[in-house]
Amino acid sequence: MAAAPSLLQPCHLIQGGLIPYGQAWHWQTQQMADRQRDPDLADTLLLLEHPPVYTLGRGSSLDFIKFTPPASFTAGVTPSSRAEPTPPQPGPELHRTERGGEVTYHCPGQLVGYPILNLRRHQPDLHWYLRQLEEVLIRVLDHYGLRGERIPGLTGVWLEGRKVAALGIKVSRWITMHGFALNICPDLQGFGSIMPCGIGDRPVGSLAQFLPHLTVADVRQQVALEFARCFGLHYVTESRNL
Repeated sequence: MAAAPSLLQPCHLIQGGLIPYGQAWHWQTQQMADRQRDPDLADTLLLLEHPPVYTLGRGSSLDFIKFTPPASFTAGVTPSSRAEPTPPQPGPELHRTERGGEVTYHCPGQLVGYPILNLRRHQPDLHWYLRQLEEVLIRVLDHYGLRGERIPGLTGVWLEGRKVAALGIKVSRWITMHGFALNICPDLQGFGSIMPCGIGDRPVGSLAQFLPHLTVADVRQQVALEFARCFGLHYVTESRNL
């Protein structure tokens, strides 16, 4: 039985379109800081796409990228670590972030979700939170007649042996940032320049390999719906701007 509306937690839904990674990162850090100062602020879910960009989790290895990173990156200076935006980097855009996990790739056709949640209102348990994010995406796939699966010991969602969704989070004082990326209809060639998530023996896939006409616009609202159901939320505002 679904929870009564009065028992659901409020959440702001923001659908951001195609947003540079650095801009989304700055937005997330501000949202997290705001909720650390005022834990009563409502949760927020940001759904967007990124221009092509590679990101590495905290402590992840450069051995998993197959191109030469900019000298500034190897010195620990990336656009997401600066207080102000920086000019474009030569070569592939590359960021080191605070999330868990290894290297991954974002590009148009991939729906990225950044939940800013206060887990004290849900369940202060990181394992539970990761499994809930996977459950959201498994339910989305099920809506389209696709059977998403977990693989024991790994994080993410697989479809017939192909990884179609990656997760990477940061949680500080039980406030979350970063989140999930679902491959709907991206150009998968960019994944060839890395060992995605440090996993060399399992291919990356997309939903469009199974449902060729599926688009991000088709799937975005279903992700928002299943996210609200899994986390017991109701959307109090909806915006298309950061």
